[in-house]
Amino acid sequence: MLSIFIRCCALLLGMTLAITVQAGVVLNTTRVIYPGKDKEVSLGIYNSGASEILAQSWLETDIENADAGSLPFVITPALARMSGNAKQLVRIIYAGSGLPQHRESVFWLNVQEIPQTADENVLQIAIRQRIKVFFRPVGLQGDPLDAAEKLEWRLTDNRVLEISNPTPYHVSMISIGVQQGATRLLQEGSRMLAPLQRVRLPLERPADGAATSLSFISINDFGAQVPYHAAVFSDRTNVAAKAVPAS
Repeated sequence: MLSIFIRCCALLLGMTLAITVQAGVVLNTTRVIYPGKDKEVSLGIYNSGASEILAQSWLETDIENADAGSLPFVITPALARMSGNAKQLVRIIYAGSGLPQHRESVFWLNVQEIPQTADENVLQIAIRQRIKVFFRPVGLQGDPLDAAEKLEWRLTDNRVLEISNPTPYHVSMISIGVQQGATRLLQEGSRMLAPLQRVRLPLERPADGAATSLSFISINDFGAQVPYHAAVFSDRTNVAAKAVPAS
């Protein structure tokens, strides 16, 4: 029995050592903003590893069953061979039509690292990175950097937090929280509100009418985290302001 156990441990150890994870590709941005007036935008990818790889890039949408080939964009190069420590420029080219002009559209750019063919007994894992691409048509009203301040917050029946985005821009948020004194009413890790979207988030417990505070962190065009806070009242529309750092 002991010998069987030792052989099993040796087998598992051998399998573990045979797994190599390739994670050499590094993107030079966390998001891409595509101004509608531009013919193309680009981003850089870098192979930080020593081995040669293939870098495959493509766009997709969150719409279920959507055909990525029908999107009005071209990615070039879609497949690039990169030697160790090499850099590559990836271009995104818009076809010029096919997207709404009254609001932003959002897509996901995928960059997947395909390692070289390995030995027969080595399992290699291809790593895929995803970042958002925001297509921003010409002539949209307002400043996208102010969009988080335009969000409208409302407590409905003291049981639901309602959020509305009246702007033509997407608003990405992390760490959305609602507190009443020391009591937590809501905590959500992340959420992105599309233009003109409204969502309803049920509270963990009803608010009792006392002062209720809201806080969240917005991610802006540059990937920076900007904290906001507001006092929220039942059945009244509220907006948040940038949090002032403590002195």
